[in-house]
Amino acid sequence: MEITALSAAALAVPAIPLSMFTCWSDMRGMRIPNGTVLLLAGAFVLIGPFVLPFDTYLWRLAQLAIVLVAGIIANAGGLMGAGDAKFAAAAAPYIALGDLRFVIALFTACLLAAFVSHRLAKHTPLRRLAPDWESWSRGGDFPMGLALGGTLSIYLILGAIFGN
Repeated sequence: MEITALSAAALAVPAIPLSMFTCWSDMRGMRIPNGTVLLLAGAFVLIGPFVLPFDTYLWRLAQLAIVLVAGIIANAGGLMGAGDAKFAAAAAPYIALGDLRFVIALFTACLLAAFVSHRLAKHTPLRRLAPDWESWSRGGDFPMGLALGGTLSIYLILGAIFGN
Protein backbone atom coordinates (compact mmCIF):
# COMPACT_ATOMS: atom_id res chain seq x y z
CA MET A 1 0.00 0.00 0.00
CA GLU A 2 1.20 3.47 -0.82
CA ILE A 3 -0.73 5.20 1.95
CA THR A 4 1.08 5.73 5.26
CA ALA A 5 -0.30 4.29 8.46
CA LEU A 6 -0.42 7.73 10.08
CA SER A 7 -2.27 9.43 7.23
CA ALA A 8 -4.70 6.53 6.89
CA ALA A 9 -5.47 6.54 10.61
CA ALA A 10 -5.96 10.30 10.74
CA LEU A 11 -8.18 10.31 7.66
CA ALA A 12 -10.13 7.27 8.89
CA VAL A 13 -11.39 9.11 11.99
CA PRO A 14 -13.95 11.20 10.09
CA ALA A 15 -14.21 9.06 6.95
CA ILE A 16 -15.34 5.78 8.49
CA PRO A 17 -18.35 7.17 10.40
CA LEU A 18 -19.38 9.20 7.35
CA SER A 19 -18.98 6.12 5.14
CA MET A 20 -21.08 4.00 7.48
CA PHE A 21 -23.77 6.67 7.57
CA THR A 22 -23.68 6.67 3.76
CA CYS A 23 -24.22 2.90 3.71
CA TRP A 24 -27.18 3.17 6.07
CA SER A 25 -28.71 6.19 4.35
CA ASP A 26 -28.50 4.65 0.90
CA MET A 27 -30.10 1.41 2.07
CA ARG A 28 -32.81 3.24 3.99
CA GLY A 29 -33.81 5.83 1.43
CA MET A 30 -31.78 5.16 -1.73
CA ARG A 31 -30.04 8.51 -1.38
CA ILE A 32 -26.71 9.82 -0.17
CA PRO A 33 -27.19 13.20 1.52
CA ASN A 34 -25.20 16.12 0.12
CA GLY A 35 -24.22 17.11 3.65
CA THR A 36 -22.47 13.79 4.19
CA VAL A 37 -20.55 14.17 0.95
CA LEU A 38 -19.56 17.74 1.84
CA LEU A 39 -18.40 16.66 5.31
CA LEU A 40 -16.31 13.86 3.78
CA ALA A 41 -14.64 16.24 1.31
CA GLY A 42 -14.26 18.94 3.97
CA ALA A 43 -12.60 16.53 6.40
CA PHE A 44 -9.97 15.75 3.78
CA VAL A 45 -9.44 19.45 3.04
CA LEU A 46 -8.88 20.14 6.75
CA ILE A 47 -6.83 17.07 7.74
CA GLY A 48 -4.92 16.41 4.52
CA PRO A 49 -2.35 19.21 4.81
CA PHE A 50 -1.29 17.93 8.24
CA VAL A 51 -0.79 14.26 7.26
CA LEU A 52 0.35 14.43 3.63
CA PRO A 53 3.17 16.19 1.80
CA PHE A 54 1.73 19.36 0.27
CA ASP A 55 2.28 18.28 -3.36
CA THR A 56 0.54 14.96 -2.62
CA TYR A 57 -2.30 16.84 -0.94
CA LEU A 58 -2.80 19.01 -4.03
CA TRP A 59 -2.78 16.00 -6.37
CA ARG A 60 -5.36 14.31 -4.16
CA LEU A 61 -7.58 17.39 -4.45
CA ALA A 62 -7.16 17.14 -8.23
CA GLN A 63 -8.38 13.52 -7.97
CA LEU A 64 -11.57 14.83 -6.37
CA ALA A 65 -12.19 17.14 -9.33
CA ILE A 66 -11.37 14.47 -11.92
CA VAL A 67 -13.63 11.86 -10.32
CA LEU A 68 -16.40 14.45 -9.94
CA VAL A 69 -16.30 15.24 -13.68
CA ALA A 70 -16.21 11.52 -14.54
CA GLY A 71 -19.11 10.91 -12.14
CA ILE A 72 -21.20 13.69 -13.68
CA ILE A 73 -20.65 12.15 -17.10
CA ALA A 74 -21.48 8.65 -15.79
CA ASN A 75 -24.61 10.00 -14.11
CA ALA A 76 -25.70 11.78 -17.29
CA GLY A 77 -25.25 8.49 -19.14
CA GLY A 78 -27.40 6.66 -16.59
CA LEU A 79 -24.49 4.55 -15.35
CA MET A 80 -24.65 5.66 -11.71
CA GLY A 81 -26.70 7.78 -9.37
CA ALA A 82 -25.80 11.38 -8.60
CA GLY A 83 -25.20 10.62 -4.92
CA ASP A 84 -22.89 7.76 -5.82
CA ALA A 85 -20.94 10.05 -8.17
CA LYS A 86 -20.62 12.74 -5.49
CA PHE A 87 -19.57 10.25 -2.82
CA ALA A 88 -16.95 8.72 -5.14
CA ALA A 89 -15.56 12.20 -5.82
CA ALA A 90 -15.43 13.07 -2.11
CA ALA A 91 -13.74 9.73 -1.36
CA ALA A 92 -11.19 10.03 -4.20
CA PRO A 93 -8.65 12.17 -2.32
CA TYR A 94 -8.49 9.57 0.45
CA ILE A 95 -7.05 7.08 -2.05
CA ALA A 96 -3.35 7.06 -2.97
CA LEU A 97 -3.03 6.94 -6.75
CA GLY A 98 -0.46 4.15 -6.44
CA ASP A 99 -3.12 2.03 -4.71
CA LEU A 100 -5.65 2.41 -7.54
CA ARG A 101 -5.39 -1.20 -8.78
CA PHE A 102 -5.78 -2.48 -5.23
CA VAL A 103 -8.78 -0.21 -4.63
CA ILE A 104 -10.45 -1.39 -7.85
CA ALA A 105 -10.04 -5.01 -6.70
CA LEU A 106 -11.26 -4.08 -3.21
CA PHE A 107 -14.28 -2.25 -4.65
CA THR A 108 -15.10 -5.27 -6.82
CA ALA A 109 -15.04 -7.55 -3.78
CA CYS A 110 -17.08 -5.07 -1.71
CA LEU A 111 -19.61 -4.63 -4.51
CA LEU A 112 -20.12 -8.38 -4.88
CA ALA A 113 -20.36 -8.90 -1.11
CA ALA A 114 -22.72 -5.94 -0.67
CA PHE A 115 -24.96 -7.02 -3.54
CA VAL A 116 -25.21 -10.65 -2.39
CA SER A 117 -25.70 -9.67 1.27
CA HIS A 118 -28.34 -7.08 0.43
CA ARG A 119 -30.28 -9.41 -1.83
CA LEU A 120 -30.09 -12.31 0.63
CA ALA A 121 -31.16 -10.13 3.57
CA LYS A 122 -34.06 -8.85 1.50
CA HIS A 123 -35.48 -12.38 1.34
CA THR A 124 -34.79 -13.47 4.92
CA PRO A 125 -36.18 -12.59 8.35
CA LEU A 126 -33.39 -9.99 8.63
CA ARG A 127 -35.60 -7.73 6.54
CA ARG A 128 -37.90 -7.35 9.53
CA LEU A 129 -35.16 -5.34 11.29
CA ALA A 130 -35.73 -2.52 8.78
CA PRO A 131 -38.99 -3.28 6.97
CA ASP A 132 -39.43 0.21 5.54
CA TRP A 133 -36.08 0.55 3.79
CA GLU A 134 -36.62 1.75 0.25
CA SER A 135 -33.77 -0.39 -1.08
CA TRP A 136 -35.83 -3.55 -0.45
CA SER A 137 -38.56 -2.51 -2.84
CA ARG A 138 -36.86 -0.30 -5.42
CA GLY A 139 -37.05 -2.71 -8.37
CA GLY A 140 -33.65 -3.55 -9.79
CA ASP A 141 -31.90 -0.61 -8.13
CA PHE A 142 -29.07 -1.30 -5.70
CA PRO A 143 -27.79 1.04 -2.96
CA MET A 144 -24.27 1.52 -4.34
CA GLY A 145 -23.38 3.62 -1.29
CA LEU A 146 -23.17 0.33 0.61
CA ALA A 147 -20.25 -0.81 -1.55
CA LEU A 148 -18.65 2.64 -1.88
CA GLY A 149 -18.69 3.36 1.85
CA GLY A 150 -17.47 -0.12 2.66
CA THR A 151 -14.60 0.16 0.20
CA LEU A 152 -13.35 3.46 1.60
CA SER A 153 -13.62 2.21 5.18
CA ILE A 154 -11.79 -1.05 4.52
CA TYR A 155 -9.09 0.74 2.51
CA LEU A 156 -8.39 3.19 5.33
CA ILE A 157 -8.42 0.44 7.98
CA LEU A 158 -5.95 -1.61 5.93
CA GLY A 159 -3.85 1.50 5.37
CA ALA A 160 -3.75 2.23 9.11
CA ILE A 161 -2.67 -1.34 9.84
CA PHE A 162 -0.35 -2.11 6.92
CA GLY A 163 0.62 1.32 5.55
CA ASN A 164 4.28 2.19 5.26
